[in-house]
Amino acid sequence: MDARSILIKLRDGEPLTEAEVFWFTEGIAQGRVSDMQTGAFAMAVCTQGISRENRVHLTHGMLQSGSVLKWDLDGPVLDKHSTGGVGDSVSLLLAPALAVCGAYVPMISGRGLGHTGGTLDKLEAIPGYRTQVDVEEVQEIVADIGCAIVGATGEIAPADKRLYGVRDVTGTVESIDLITASILSKKLAAGLEALVLDVKVGSGAFMAEPRDALALAESLVETAQGAGCMCAALITDMNQPSAKAAGNALEVLEVMEILTDGGADTALYRLTVALGGEVLALGGLAADAADGERRIARALDTGQAAERFGEMVAALGGPVDFVERWRDRLPGARVMVDVHPQEAGHVAAINTRALGEAVVHLGGGRLVASDPVDPGVGLSDIAPIGALVDDARPLARIHAADEDKAKAAAARVRDAYVLAERAPDTPPLIHERIG
Repeated sequence: MDARSILIKLRDGEPLTEAEVFWFTEGIAQGRVSDMQTGAFAMAVCTQGISRENRVHLTHGMLQSGSVLKWDLDGPVLDKHSTGGVGDSVSLLLAPALAVCGAYVPMISGRGLGHTGGTLDKLEAIPGYRTQVDVEEVQEIVADIGCAIVGATGEIAPADKRLYGVRDVTGTVESIDLITASILSKKLAAGLEALVLDVKVGSGAFMAEPRDALALAESLVETAQGAGCMCAALITDMNQPSAKAAGNALEVLEVMEILTDGGADTALYRLTVALGGEVLALGGLAADAADGERRIARALDTGQAAERFGEMVAALGGPVDFVERWRDRLPGARVMVDVHPQEAGHVAAINTRALGEAVVHLGGGRLVASDPVDPGVGLSDIAPIGALVDDARPLARIHAADEDKAKAAAARVRDAYVLAERAPDTPPLIHERIG
């Protein structure tokens, strides 16, 4: 086989054989397939699509390009994955909460992709936190503490690691086939027994239309269950950020506020509880989702999840006193500016993708794969749908490295908001459950 012949078949919309898919994914992992050919593969899959059978082959090919973790533990191995959004830091709350509830959580996470934030970038805002550790250390930390949020090492789904980076800079992120294979190759390589998926829909999601989000949720659940992993998906709203902040250190700040000071009234808290309840039920640690929600809420409200988060941070190289001194440990930005609307009104709609792009252009994400990330920049105090904004109540606060970037971000933020005289109905946080 050769890459050129396989690419021609993809270009012409012809199905590939299982052997061809495995050959290509192995070639991506081993470097036999060039960056140019990897990009062409991603573009062909994105524009032409592949069959359901080829999607399974691609997932398994990427999964088997590296190691698959094996576990011998006294509780189920569970995880959660989000398809990506703006201000979406549920993972940082949920992993330690699940561990408190008796689960083991080897959370293999990714970096920012397109306009969306990345869990690894957020954690790397914590001084010393190591996101790249070998398989043996991941297993030791999970067995000892109950959770570890890390990146895919060279041993776990190496084909996906390379393809993931290419997708970010070639405009091939929005593909159900590639998203399914990418998510599940990493997640199933972690040796999971149950998985809950947070499939975003709305202006800040990769799947902006409900029908596309539903198709992705069904694809993910079907493929995961076919591989022997209990799975369900919640289709959740991304017509506005999940949190009040977007940007790496700023999102960690909000997470720590919830872990240490409470936050039951926030969308981020409620979403964490809902997803946690689902996966605890799937994993047999709760009688049903409602029972699971109560257990997750208790882990968050009692401070046990905060304690477990601190243990994880310390085990992965972060400050041992992070939970006690998190306000002093996180980086900030040199310039902070409030963005006010031209006229007063209620927030009627938000182009959430535009807010994510504003963060990327501030330096909080990457325009090309080699771009460094500034952990301190981003947006805070983001006005939600329905909020009244005026000269005293801003649309958002910008955290920037310099005045010019702050000015450019302010224009993007204003353009992202639609105002009205009356407050509209707030969109539901959870639209549908699949699986």
